[in-house]
This record gives sequence, structure tokens and C-alpha cells, in this order.
Amino acid sequence: MIIPMRKYAFMVYHKEYNQFLNNLRELGVVHIKETKSIADFQELQGMVAERNRVNTLIRSLEKLTKEEKDLELAPGRKINKADGMALVQSLEDLQEEKARLQAKRQSIWKDLDYMDIWGDFDMTTIEELRKSGYVVSFFSCPTSKYEPSWGEAYNAFLVNNFQSVSYFVTVTKEKEAIDIDAERAKMPEAGLTQLRQQYEEIKEEIRLADEKVKILAVSEINTFKELDKELQNEFNLANAIVQTDRQAGDKLMFLEGWVTEDKMATMEEELDKEGFFYQQLEIQDDDKIPIKLKNNSYAKLFEPITEMYSLPNYQEFDPTPFVAPFFMLFFGLCFGDGGYGLLILLLCTFFKRKASEGVRPFLTLFQWLGGMTVVVGALTGSFFGIALVDIPQFAAVKNYFLSSDNLMTLSVVIGIVHIVYAKAIAAYKVKVQRGFKYSLASFAWVFVIAALACVFGLPMLEIHLSEPIVYTLYGVAALGFAIALLYNTPGKNVFLNFGAGLWNTYNMVFGLLGDVLSYIRLFAVGLTGSILGGVFNSLAVSMTESLPGVAQFVCMLLILLVGHGLNFGLCMISSLVHPIRLVFVEYYKNSEFEGGGKAYVPFKKA
Repeated sequence: MIIPMRKYAFMVYHKEYNQFLNNLRELGVVHIKETKSIADFQELQGMVAERNRVNTLIRSLEKLTKEEKDLELAPGRKINKADGMALVQSLEDLQEEKARLQAKRQSIWKDLDYMDIWGDFDMTTIEELRKSGYVVSFFSCPTSKYEPSWGEAYNAFLVNNFQSVSYFVTVTKEKEAIDIDAERAKMPEAGLTQLRQQYEEIKEEIRLADEKVKILAVSEINTFKELDKELQNEFNLANAIVQTDRQAGDKLMFLEGWVTEDKMATMEEELDKEGFFYQQLEIQDDDKIPIKLKNNSYAKLFEPITEMYSLPNYQEFDPTPFVAPFFMLFFGLCFGDGGYGLLILLLCTFFKRKASEGVRPFLTLFQWLGGMTVVVGALTGSFFGIALVDIPQFAAVKNYFLSSDNLMTLSVVIGIVHIVYAKAIAAYKVKVQRGFKYSLASFAWVFVIAALACVFGLPMLEIHLSEPIVYTLYGVAALGFAIALLYNTPGKNVFLNFGAGLWNTYNMVFGLLGDVLSYIRLFAVGLTGSILGGVFNSLAVSMTESLPGVAQFVCMLLILLVGHGLNFGLCMISSLVHPIRLVFVEYYKNSEFEGGGKAYVPFKKA
């Protein structure tokens, strides 16, 4: 659900404004209404840039400290902004120097690789020959084009043949023209021995730079985090001042903000103690009300999926609790294998004990998803690619397993239910936002689809309805269609309603058909994972049956681990992508989800 918000205005005498903002920040419950863009204020943009620099360094140092085990990080220390940014600059300089050294090492490595073709020689010898009036030139050409006669004409010496290319040198007198069909080679300024020496020196410089960075990471990473908090607090305070309107000759400071309904009493009580003026305002239609979601422990796990697309706006429903059970079901159907689901459940349970607070909710989410996959795998009779229906021990219950035909039918049924469910949510949203009469046509379509689905769909599932019930459903569908056709826009004449109703009918029929067919992917993706698992099981047996006992066991285990590991990864990707697609496209479209909400971020200290 979306927590109700209340809009407040604050009017404070300018000499007391800093104290007021400090009190407001200590309370940490007011989301300041932003009336001005940060892009219009250079000072705020500079603060954002500073935070980005610090955050970039923190991420790089965190990556380094995670790679190095048994590092004891120093506690963070309070540091003023000037000293902190100077420390940031010193670390950036060190990283830039390291990047320069790495680029130079790469260049020397390329020269080394090239000089291996020519062999080791001293460049000073070539320079001495030049002083004596002789020029040593380096050439390369395709081996098929190399002419031995160049040896007599230009004192050419073949040095190497490598990958069908001939490398050779000529020794000629200074200013003597060399007319041969070959490409002059661009040689490094140093010989092989010198290049190797330079390469080792660069490696040592890079090692020393790494040591300096590591020392800074251990001693200062928590200090950088403290600095980031200070920069965030500085930005928040500066932004609050920017969003303040000055009135009465800059004597009065006017600020607007949002407070959650459950915190308004606390805020009012604290401001009354200090004697600050505030007033609750009426919410206007064009107000951008911040959004804070509140769900039970189960639905809250799925909030990251909602936020991935967009937060709802304040006038509509939080889709999270409506999406959660369907997303979990879709995930289980796409994975489709009980063994893989059990593996997810066990791994998440194991790692959850040592996981951080930020990671634990995601592991809990995947526990639910893994549990649903186990349930679906038990229904379809697939366990690590093994078809349980073919195992004699399960002969007594094999008729209860879902076949591929059953699974495809189930996918279509789930699709119809999901779409009708979404359209019912959309109709109820219209009722809440605009009134019952405006939602009549939307509710009518829900009854039309549900009634016709029962009349034509249930017999396909071998569920036969009595004749009176069938005629009743036809009557419901006819009445619903009449309402949808003639009363879709209250207040307009019947002819306009009829024209709009025909257009809505066209969109509804063809849109509904395409939407329902999209749910067949649940059957196709789940079946593919189970089949691939079975294929790897068959390969493990057929490819090792001629091997002796121990070798057969080892090879079978290797094929199973590689095959099922690959299949598990593919199933994981498809089981996340396709349910998200069905939610974001099919459900959001049919439930008329608008989105565009901005998160509730109260003004408080980091």
C-alpha cells in the first residue's frame, strides 16, 4: 500500500531559519518539496560532482578490500571537507599514475612481442654503423614475395619467417635508394634486452603503486565513507535552502514539504516546543506527492521489482501485493524443475545465515521463488531433468503429474485469470479515482471476459456446466457488452458512446488474444529447461558407458555438473526475464498502471 501523505507549509523568521532546518533534519520526517531544479544552481551541481568523485573512489577501494582477505580496516575518522577532498585528490593522482604505468607496460609488452621476431641486438651497433656511413633498414613482406636477389643488390639478410611473413634487414650506404616491394618496419627505440629491463622496472613501479593504494584503502576507506556522509548532509542542507522562498523582504522563509500521516503528530509536537509556525495545506491535483510503500513481510520482498519499473503515483494503487503471487508462480513455471528449485532453496537458506542486512531480503525472496519451483516441479514430475513419470516407484501417482498438454492449457488459463484480475484492478482504480459510473464500462468488460471464458474455456478443461448456468453466463456477457458499448463515457450522447464502444471492442478482442498468447512462454520456457536437463542426463550415460567403473563415474559427474550448471544458469535468466516481462507488459497494461511516482526521501542526516 501507499502510505498517506500530508502537505505542510512552514513560515520561519530568517534569523531562526538555520535552527529550524537543524531541528527539521533531526526529526528526519519531512520530504522537502522541490520547486527549483538542481541543474539551475552551479553550487549544487558542484556538490553532486564532489559526491560522485568520493563514491567512485569508495567503490574502487571496496572492490580492492574484497579481493584482499584478512584486511583489518581502520575506523573512519572525522575530517573536514578541505582535508577530505585533498585526500581524494591524492588518491585520484595515485590511480591516474597507476593507469599511466599500466598503459606504458602494455606498450612495452607489444614492443617485446614484436622484437621477439627480430631477435636480440644492440641498437648502439646500428647507430655506430650509421655514423660510419651505413644505414640498417628493417623490412617485412609476405614470404611468397621475398626475393633472394635483394641480398646481392641491397645486402639483405633474412632474419625470420613468421606466420607467412618474412622479416629482413638491408645494409646500404647512406642516401642509397632501396627499390623493393616490401614494407618498412617501425622499430622500437630500444633492443630486446633494454625492453625487458624497462618492463621489469614498470612492473615494480606498478607494484609499489598498488601497495600505496592498498595502504590507503585499509587506512582511509571508512574515512571516505564518513566524508561522503558529510557531503550528503551539506548537499541536503544547501538544497533545502535553495527550495526556500524568501518573502517580506527576505525576512520570512517559506518552505513546503510532505510528511507521512503516521509521523505528522510527532513533527507537530516537536515544532510546537520550539515555537515554529507550520500549517497543513490542501493537496492540489497537480502536486507531485512523494511515494512511500508499506507492505507486509511477504509483499515487501517484491518491492525491488516494482521499483525497477517505476513507483506508482499517489492516485493509484501499489501494484506490489497484486504482482507478488503471480510473479512467484511465473518464476516457478519458467524454471519448471523441482531439483533446481530445491537447490535454490537450500543455497539461499545456507547463505542467508551469514549475509548482510542488505542482502538478506533478496535471499529470502529467492527462498520463496525456489519453494514455488519445487511445487511446480512436483506437479510436472521433473527433478534435475529426470522425468518422475518414467520411474517405477512413482507408478501409483504418475497420472497426477501434469503432461506438456496440461501445462500449456494451464499457462493459457493462468494468462486469462491474470488479465481478468488486472482489468478488475483497473476498473476498481477508476471507481476510486473518478466514481462508480465511470468504472461501469471497465467492470462490464471484466464480467464479459470472465463469463465467456467460463462458457468456452471450462469445457476444454472437461468441466461441463449445466444449461441454466451457461445461459446465465451468456446473459451476464450480453448485459456487460451492452454497458461497455453504450455507457463507456458517461455524459456523452449514445452515438458517441456507441462509436467509442466499437473501437474499444476491436482493441479488446485483438489485444486480449495477443496478451493471452504471451503466457504460453511459461509453458515453453519451463519445458525447455526440463528437456535440456534430461538431455544432459542422457549424454552423461551414453558418452561414458564404455568406460571402466571409476573413470565412468568421474566423467559422468563432470558432464552432469557442467551440463546442469549451464542449464541452471539459462533457466535462472529466463525465469527472471519472462515473469518481469509478463508483469511489466501484460499486467501493467491491462491494469492501466500509470507510474511516475517519486520516492519519499525525508530531510535528515546521513
